[in-house]
Formats: sequence, structure tokens, C-alpha cells
Amino acid sequence: MLIFIALLYFCVVCGVIGLFVFPSARAGVRQGMFSMGQRVGRRMAGWDRFSFTPAWHWRLTLHASYRAARKTVRRHWVVFAIGIPVVAIPSLLALALRSPTMLPAYDGVEPLPDAQVTALLNGERLVPPVALPPLAFSTPELQLVRPMLADASRNWGMLRPEFSQRLLLAFKIMKEKYGYEMTLLEGYRSPARQDMLARAGNQVTNARAWQSWHQYGLAADCAFWRDGKIVISEKDPWAMRGYQLYGELAESLGLTWGGRWTMMDFGHTELRERGVIRPPA
Repeated sequence: MLIFIALLYFCVVCGVIGLFVFPSARAGVRQGMFSMGQRVGRRMAGWDRFSFTPAWHWRLTLHASYRAARKTVRRHWVVFAIGIPVVAIPSLLALALRSPTMLPAYDGVEPLPDAQVTALLNGERLVPPVALPPLAFSTPELQLVRPMLADASRNWGMLRPEFSQRLLLAFKIMKEKYGYEMTLLEGYRSPARQDMLARAGNQVTNARAWQSWHQYGLAADCAFWRDGKIVISEKDPWAMRGYQLYGELAESLGLTWGGRWTMMDFGHTELRERGVIRPPA
């Protein structure tokens, strides 16, 4: 979509510049509009109902237009040499500097599709579950999958209410409807921790400080709690089934689910809000 917008911008700006710089272009547009108006008028009046233009006439017209365009470019090559970079460089920079795929698409938050869910979010204020003991996040099994998890923040108060209420509602439905008890692995993430995780490699994250929704309290990594242990591995069929249910539920609540990314992150959800992610001041 961004590429299409950039190309459309390029074509529109080139056309406007051409109309202002080249009198022949303005004359051609006026002549074309006048001729089109005449043809439409004749057809509406029934004068030219069965007439048509032979194919050879169109070939001659296109050839003449091509020759005129080449002549214009040769005559005004300095203007084209300066104007094309001026128009193209902003579009190319926008494409080159755009955020990674896991970062926002700069779309507004979609309205919640379920009226009952909307009513519940607007009414009941859900309370975070009882915190698990710190030792639950530093077991050898978890250290293999998430070696830096023990130092992560699980403070629900650091999350924005518009996100935390959706997340808590997902936790509630997962437990009451599907029998999965969920736990928060990491919510808010400081810029320093984000950079530390980014230095660990793309297999951890490809977002640096202030490029992740975690820094704004609008993202969370979650897993399941079963038999007194945190289950995080996608190799567990029970957990994988839970992640699929969790992802569908999160999306129905207006959240973005990391399970659909190229670098899949099944336990990650985020609430994308327009104009939030920006470089530090």
C-alpha cells in the first residue's frame, strides 16, 4: 500500500509540475478536454452513434505523442534533471526509512466487531491476576527459550488501560471458555532493555529503543500456566492450540497478534495507535 501511495504521489506531482512548467502540456490538456467534450456531446445528441476511430489512427496519434514527448524532454532536459530527483527522493526515502514489518502500519485502531465485547470493555474494569512468584520465570526450561526473562517487567500498572483491559479480557475468556490460564511474561520494556534485546540478534527482536510498542505500554508477551509451571514452547501441542485460540481472540478485541508475522511471536500482542511510535526527543 505504501509503494502504491508513493507511486501515485510521484505521478501526480510530475503531472502538476509539467502543467506549470510546459505551456505545450497545458495546451495539450486543454485540446484533449475540448475534443473529449465534443465527442461526448455528439454521442449524447445521437450524431456519432455508430462512428468509430480506426486502429491506424490511434497508432499515428500515439507515435506523434511519443515524438512530441521526446522533443520536450530534449528541449527541457535541465528541468527534468533537477525536477525528477526532487520528486523522487522523498518517495524513495519514505520507502527506505519505513518501519520493519512488525512495526505499525500507521492505521487507526479498528472498531471492535463484537457488540458484547465492546459493552464489557466500556463497563466492567478487570483486575490483573495474582502475580506469580519470581522463581516461576527463572526455571531451566524457560531460560533455554527466554534467557533474559527473569529481569522483564510484569507490572500491569505500566501498561496503558486501553490495552491492559483488552488483554485482561482475553485472559478471562481464555480461562472461562477454553480452560487456558494465562500469565504475563513481559509488559512494559525500557528503551535500554529493548536495545539490549536487539543486540542479542534478529531471532529475539528487530526493533530498537522506541521502535517497539513495549516502550509505550501497548504490548505484552504472554504464555500459559499449567500444573504449577509456565508453558511457553510452541512444540507443546496443547500450548500451540492455546496460542491459536489466543491469537484469534486477541484480534477480535482489536489487538495485533505476533503469530501472523514473518518472524512469528505467538505470545505477543499489541495495540497499535496512530502517532504513538516516534523517535525520542
